[in-house]
Amino acid sequence: MSVNRVTTSSGGAHSFADEEKEAFVEHINGTLGYDEDCARHLPIDPEDMSLFEKCSDGILLCKLINDAVPDTIDERVINKNAKLNVFQVTENNNLMINSAKAIGLSVVNIGSQDIIDGTPHLILGLIWQIIRKGLLSLIDLKHHPELYRLLEDGEEIGDLLKLPPEQILLRWFNYHLKNAGWERRVKNFSGDIKDGENYTVLLNQLAPKKCSKDPLNLNVDDRAEAVLVNADKLGCRKYVTARDILKGNPKLNLAFVANLFNTCPGLEELSEEELSSLEDWLFDSAGSREARAFCLWINSLGVEPFVANLFDDLRNGLVLLRVFDKISPGCVDWRRVNQKVPMNKFKKVENCNYAVNIGKELGFSLVGVAGSDIMDGNETLTLALVWQMMRFHVISVLESLSQDGNKITDNDMINWANQTAASSGSNRTINGFKDPSLSTSLFLLDLLEGVRSGTVDQSLVTPGETDEDATQNARYAISIARKLGATIFCLPEDIIEVKNKMILTFIGSLMAASKSM
Repeated sequence: MSVNRVTTSSGGAHSFADEEKEAFVEHINGTLGYDEDCARHLPIDPEDMSLFEKCSDGILLCKLINDAVPDTIDERVINKNAKLNVFQVTENNNLMINSAKAIGLSVVNIGSQDIIDGTPHLILGLIWQIIRKGLLSLIDLKHHPELYRLLEDGEEIGDLLKLPPEQILLRWFNYHLKNAGWERRVKNFSGDIKDGENYTVLLNQLAPKKCSKDPLNLNVDDRAEAVLVNADKLGCRKYVTARDILKGNPKLNLAFVANLFNTCPGLEELSEEELSSLEDWLFDSAGSREARAFCLWINSLGVEPFVANLFDDLRNGLVLLRVFDKISPGCVDWRRVNQKVPMNKFKKVENCNYAVNIGKELGFSLVGVAGSDIMDGNETLTLALVWQMMRFHVISVLESLSQDGNKITDNDMINWANQTAASSGSNRTINGFKDPSLSTSLFLLDLLEGVRSGTVDQSLVTPGETDEDATQNARYAISIARKLGATIFCLPEDIIEVKNKMILTFIGSLMAASKSM
């Protein structure tokens, strides 16, 4: 592996692999090459360091995010002029960073200036997260109900869906190896694939008429190249070179396998009877949006481990206590915390009880909530606790920015929103976070215009009377808020349906961003 070492302006030394930079550049050239907005930046030469300068204005990274998770960014908000000033570039990078948070990427300690400066290791790390998100986001039951085929004896579908996407990919890989009668199995995307044998068998199993097992008779170097020739027959020669297979680069081989799955999963479609048995899993999304937003918020704080499932990943209490320590520094006495994992049920309940007690000390309403409820994964009570933590955090940030240091109430936020919207020349007001008029997003757009005059292009605003128009307005408002520096986790649907908790976080985060300007 060829390693590049760079020294940042602060004197820190960092390194990155040329192979990864080249693979990411090829992905960007192939994915965005058609986009007129990116024409002046592309193609990028994979052999030089121009990638970092080309990413500095935020346009390519915004576009990459939308490719990975479509409609995350309303592209009408991106500043795309040929000559952007520093202010416009900063806005683009604010939009990109806050949108990255909103799709679950880790951007702790990455700021707009880091992108403007073309900091290599930070930009490459961000690009890898975006690519990975796009490749793995489709590996779920809604996009691929046939994942049901991967269930093992004694498992329920819920057990499978608790696995991270990488583990589901490995199970898929091994499912095909087993069906091929092959004795070997893969446990990783590095050492277990380096000799190309498992890849050869997988490709043959996916497309026996196109991909033979002949490469098994070749030496290891020639076999790696033959694997890519076979992958090309499926339209999947991407992300890895023969060298990357032989070296077992874990990132690039994960990307290669994920692309294979997305292109050619090779799993038998489900019957109508099988599909009907999965309806609860396929269509139960009412409570999942709120849980999604809370996961994204927790992950944005930089706590470990990463939270993928709100109800499973909080059960030992450690993440909750780490979040409390972030939002109210010093409130956790770590001498009282069981930190060695794995831990038994008794220790988990101890941690969760401690978390609930801290919440009560901070004034949370937790009547009837016990540590055992969190440990058991009780969804209603877990949501109730985490919502109050998120609300506490939003208000704490506002209080830290206020000049007098007074407590901030819901009414304070409503009054600020009405006064700020009025400063834009609007006569629209709201009486609370449940105000039905919020569904059109017109008030929120007035509010954004009040925060920064000229930020809303009125020609793009619709009356919001139809679902389609309301969605367009909501998406526009969310992207503008992120562009102004607000961290927004709600979806357009949350605004259209006037989900009061998400509306509060929208207005509270925008208020904090406004006070920081």
